Amino acid sequence: MSARLRLLHLEANPRDAELVQSTLRQSGLVCDTVIVNNKPSFLRALARGGFDLVLSDFALPGFHGLAALALARERRPQLPFVLVSGTAGEEEAVESLKSGAADYVLKSRLARLPEAVRRALRDADAAAGSGPVEPLFHNIMENLEDMVAVVDLQGRRVFCSPSWRRLFPGPDSLAGTEAFGEAHPEDQLRMQCFFRGIAFTGRAQRAEYRVALEGGAVRHIEAQGSAMRDAAGRISHVLLVSRDITSRKQADERIQEQAELLDKARDAICLKDLSQHILYWNKSAERLYGWNAQEAIGRSANDLLLAGDDARAMPALRELIRRGQWQGELHQVDRQGRSLIAESRWTLLRDQQGRAKSILVINTDITEKKQTEARLLRTQRMETIGAVAGGIAHDLNNSLALVLMAADTLQKEVSSEAGRRLLETIKRSAGHGAQMVQQILSFARGSGGGHRTLQLKLLLAEMEGFIRSLFPRSIRITTHTADDLRPILGDATQLHQILLNLCVNARDAMPEGGALRIEAANVEEGQWLAGQRWPGPHVMLAVTDSGQGMTPEVQERIFEPFFTTKAEGRGTGLGLSTVVSIVKAHGGFVNFSSQPGQGTVFRVYLPATGAALQPADGRS
Repeated sequence: MSARLRLLHLEANPRDAELVQSTLRQSGLVCDTVIVNNKPSFLRALARGGFDLVLSDFALPGFHGLAALALARERRPQLPFVLVSGTAGEEEAVESLKSGAADYVLKSRLARLPEAVRRALRDADAAAGSGPVEPLFHNIMENLEDMVAVVDLQGRRVFCSPSWRRLFPGPDSLAGTEAFGEAHPEDQLRMQCFFRGIAFTGRAQRAEYRVALEGGAVRHIEAQGSAMRDAAGRISHVLLVSRDITSRKQADERIQEQAELLDKARDAICLKDLSQHILYWNKSAERLYGWNAQEAIGRSANDLLLAGDDARAMPALRELIRRGQWQGELHQVDRQGRSLIAESRWTLLRDQQGRAKSILVINTDITEKKQTEARLLRTQRMETIGAVAGGIAHDLNNSLALVLMAADTLQKEVSSEAGRRLLETIKRSAGHGAQMVQQILSFARGSGGGHRTLQLKLLLAEMEGFIRSLFPRSIRITTHTADDLRPILGDATQLHQILLNLCVNARDAMPEGGALRIEAANVEEGQWLAGQRWPGPHVMLAVTDSGQGMTPEVQERIFEPFFTTKAEGRGTGLGLSTVVSIVKAHGGFVNFSSQPGQGTVFRVYLPATGAALQPADGRS
């Protein structure tokens, strides 16, 4: 061995290369090292020659240590080759020794490297290209963690590595015994077939089986079998490399149990990597969002649940990175595109080195809860507005009454025509204000005056004559009333107000003209009304227009008091809220349907009294 070594080091990681060189220097080995990181540069270095030894990692980009070993054996057969790897397992190490490597060293045990280099150089000097050195082979067997056995074609062990002592106190006693004699009775036949398959076909195979130990303990073993051939190329033995995987199986079982528990959780649980791709998706997530686990795993959570709107998740992600956790509400979509609201809790998970590795997300569907809260808030707001409006209306009504009284008194005192016209204008304005106040009071009270048995046919006829005289000619008005229309119990003035408000809204929805239809019909008991079978007979009043229709956003708010789509000064926003208040006071209900650009129809359902039809005055 020369005083100064020339090493060829095949390594893609500069830090690992420096660590190897430092380890050799600290042991007293003085080296001139050429570091290469890919196949072309490795081949060029081999072609130049002049090296005492090759060190090689196992896993390289587009290349690996066994391929490098084959090239070195082909082009520089006398050059000793040592595998230095952090990824190679025991099977790869054994394969490298069979292929001619002098030794292998795990990066986690670099303290062995200097002695391995010295031994490889000594053996190379002594053997000059001969086969494996016996002391080296035994040294390797002593250091193997996996259990190695050589089995003849009759299925008898001819060699067992010392590592078998993990299962059996005396590995030497296994020589000559049946290879799978200790296998669990339920696994013996399968493992015998496993062995014969390798012995007769020469193809490598992998299998798992159980070993029954003294005292009843059971260990799970994973075995990799490959054929060994003699100089003539005939299969002579089977090499078995086995490892105890009991801990891994137990861990897998625990993970499976935990996964089953997560699947039983009512919350949607998923695990994401740091780039928001889904790693785990439980059964509740499948039920909530409609995507099964196979479809969801690997997909971007933002694409799946936020329709690609990454901006919505950014505040949560920033808070998660800053504090390690985040909790809040997210507006999401399911597989069908339906909107939902989730109460979401994110937790940043870290590895043993404290580096962020994944995000645990637990989502609770609160869509119905939020909708209920919104309805409750709307109800509370309407009640509050009603109380305030009632108080204001009473005071305003008193003020308007004084104005009307003063106007009546002044008409007797004013003699000029201009003055009388001015007083008439004051009275009309005050009267209009009084009507608005009555609307507010009706809304606030939710009830009207005394109810009497009414026939609606005459009431509708009066409304038709009234609106024909006031509405522009560009609006075509038609009416239809059932001949046998049942009577109802109600307040004629308030019912007149319902029809007037609906007709005025219909007129305003048709500024360029259109068709307005008013109709009344009987609804028999048991028919479907508002999504349910309504008890008792009803009378339906319907007002239909061919106007602008309403958007879904407007439809959500049309019954809110003081909400209006009309220009400032053109409406109070109390028309429909007053209609609802009056109808509820009569024991009925209102529904509607509308499409933008296709008009609107409002239907008012009022309970029928069942009394005989009276052709007399509708107000009696």
